Amino acid sequence: MLKFKVTYASLTADNQELHAQLDKAFAEVKAKLGTTFPFYVGGKARLSEQTSSSFNPAHSATLLAKVSNATPADVNEAVAAARKAYPKWRATPWQERARLLERAAEIIRERSYELTAWLVLENGKNRVEALGEIEETADLYDYYAQQMRANDGFIRDMARLSPNDTNTSVLRPYGVWAVVAPFNFPYALLGAPMAAALVTGNTVVGKPASDTPISGALVAEIFHQAGFPDGTVNLVVGPGRSVGQTLIDHPDVDGVTFTGSYEIGFHQLFKNFSKKYPKPCIAEMGGKNPAVISQHADLEKAAQGVFRSAFGMGGQKCSACSRVFVHESVADKFVQRLKELAEAAVIGDPSDKQVFLGPVGVKSGYEDYQRYVDLARKDGKIESGGQVCGGDLSGGYFVKPTIVTGLPSDHELMRQEMFLPIVCVEKFSTLHEGLNKANNTDLGLTAGFFSEKESEVEEFLDRIEAGVVYVNRPAGATTGAWPGVQPFGGWKGSGSSGKNIGGLYTVQCYMREQSRTVTR
Repeated sequence: MLKFKVTYASLTADNQELHAQLDKAFAEVKAKLGTTFPFYVGGKARLSEQTSSSFNPAHSATLLAKVSNATPADVNEAVAAARKAYPKWRATPWQERARLLERAAEIIRERSYELTAWLVLENGKNRVEALGEIEETADLYDYYAQQMRANDGFIRDMARLSPNDTNTSVLRPYGVWAVVAPFNFPYALLGAPMAAALVTGNTVVGKPASDTPISGALVAEIFHQAGFPDGTVNLVVGPGRSVGQTLIDHPDVDGVTFTGSYEIGFHQLFKNFSKKYPKPCIAEMGGKNPAVISQHADLEKAAQGVFRSAFGMGGQKCSACSRVFVHESVADKFVQRLKELAEAAVIGDPSDKQVFLGPVGVKSGYEDYQRYVDLARKDGKIESGGQVCGGDLSGGYFVKPTIVTGLPSDHELMRQEMFLPIVCVEKFSTLHEGLNKANNTDLGLTAGFFSEKESEVEEFLDRIEAGVVYVNRPAGATTGAWPGVQPFGGWKGSGSSGKNIGGLYTVQCYMREQSRTVTR
């Protein structure tokens, strides 16, 4: 168990004991390579002949493990098991549901080194990023349990029109909740929505990304280890077109949480999820996140913050900084400092504690990178990077952090979420212009601002169209939100609920209100 907290704002995890424990965990996990993990239906682990294979993106030919695939029939059985378990789970006192969730958080921390090792190998995050995600997942579980306690189970006495009436507002669960997760945060973005649904009285069927099935299997295993009753937690694994679509389309699924692209989340899911009557669809979608740098900025803070947010985890965060708007009077100096930081970054196998930038997590991203840098070279100027890594790194999906200037504002790379370590820099002449450029996107997830002038800070906070904003933050210009500290969610095309993850209003999204009047 970690003896100190590693978060996304941690620059390093420079602790000898911690790295010794991680080295031991890597050795133990590597001894298990080739394992076949199960999926879970009705509290029972299932193995099948058809499997999803998970490969190490740092050594793309290395098979890590396999996870048994579910069939559409298995998905139907998982939903049926969740439906069967729902009445008893709904009737379970919320205090007991919170206790079980907190036990799951304890287990995550007890197994943190093992889970971190699997995550580094399967996803390509460096040690600090991976440790941060494991700790964040546990903190999200705890935070949601605490929110139930802080709100006394969301049961509120209301006013009376008659002395004989008792009026109560009660938030109640929906039923069976589906969670469809992405590859980039396979523990936090699968486990946390499942936790929010469970603690509020829903039963759950989760589906991990096809590229990170091991993480999904371990998330489900921990819920079962914590003692959640049979049928409350189910996990199905397999190709999205058969398994994922069967789950989302199932008429007995009452709500869904999806994390992924705007194109899929809005156009394919949100618009089509409800059939007979409206059902809750929490779609957490992408970002085209800007950092705005004033002529009154501390440029060292700005360069550090953009570096962390543009290139941390290879830019494979929906919160990654992919656009920078910098005042023309300081633009050249800023780009030069950002270039120095990018070219000093240590690229390599993320299991090495010295490495900052591991591989791109998926093959499709590696291919996209090459296409994007070709466009950048054709239509703008590559200031740094723009190459895949050769030599000892040629066997993995390694690419260099890339800085691009000179692109037109309407260029594809300025408009489209790339999910890669590529940042595009554009100049502005007035703050008004810079903020207009920052807001000129259909997405509104995160944004950052750098200025030492208070009036400019207030103008940014008043005008920026994003759900999570940071000012003068060298630990991350647009990234690094933490449960209970910076609730995480987006405006416009970045989110469907208007409420943020890990914040004061998250768990309420998984319940509906019932007004009760009893006359005596």
